[in-house]
Amino acid sequence: MPALFLSFVILFYLIDKPADATWLAADERDWLITRQAQERAQWEAVRSFSVRETLFNPRVLVVALIYFVANATNYGLSFFLSQIVKEFGLGNVQTGLVTSLPYIVGAFSMILWGRRSDRKLERKWHVAIPLLVAAGGIAASTALDDPVLKMIALSIAGFGIFGCLPVIWTLPAAFLLGAAAASGIAAVNSLGNLAGFFGPYAMGWIKDNTGSFDAGLLCLSGAGLVGVTAVLLVRHDTALENRARSSC
Repeated sequence: MPALFLSFVILFYLIDKPADATWLAADERDWLITRQAQERAQWEAVRSFSVRETLFNPRVLVVALIYFVANATNYGLSFFLSQIVKEFGLGNVQTGLVTSLPYIVGAFSMILWGRRSDRKLERKWHVAIPLLVAAGGIAASTALDDPVLKMIALSIAGFGIFGCLPVIWTLPAAFLLGAAAASGIAAVNSLGNLAGFFGPYAMGWIKDNTGSFDAGLLCLSGAGLVGVTAVLLVRHDTALENRARSSC
């Protein structure tokens, strides 16, 4: 019901472009319109993609792969984290509280790591490092039997899992604009969110066949390493971003 209600709020309240933002002062609207026009000029001066070209662009597909493995580590762990914690011998309320720890760490990492990426104007390593941390934390948790140490490892993994997510979206936005950006980001989102099925499914299937969460966690860790490799291989136009920022 809230989602249905909000759909009408969005339809009638949200606007499509800064020129329609009546809650902004005139000088603020003009500044934002000018900035967007300057950014568009910077991007189109280098390369302008059609919607069709975007959907089959190798860089878009690589970013989709990166988002897929990031979501695989996220959903694969999230769906089974409460069961992992439950094996510590905790009650339901205690399990819920302990399970929240990686997400609390992740909330801070999304904000702090994303702001750091913006401040440094660096993207690739700000995606690769969190994915590496996520892979390492998940893998380390399989070697630890002590509940406290295991949760520390999984909380460290939470930093990486959630820290990379906001920065991933800067990758397609660095070379796509307008309709191409909309279709490219939609493609990344659609393909990447398939991990919402495959991550938990793989984790559950491995658990059923091995009787342990460890092999499944190692599989998620391996997915994270695949993401690190993909990030380092993808080309990112940092110079283009710098020019767009300096021109504004």
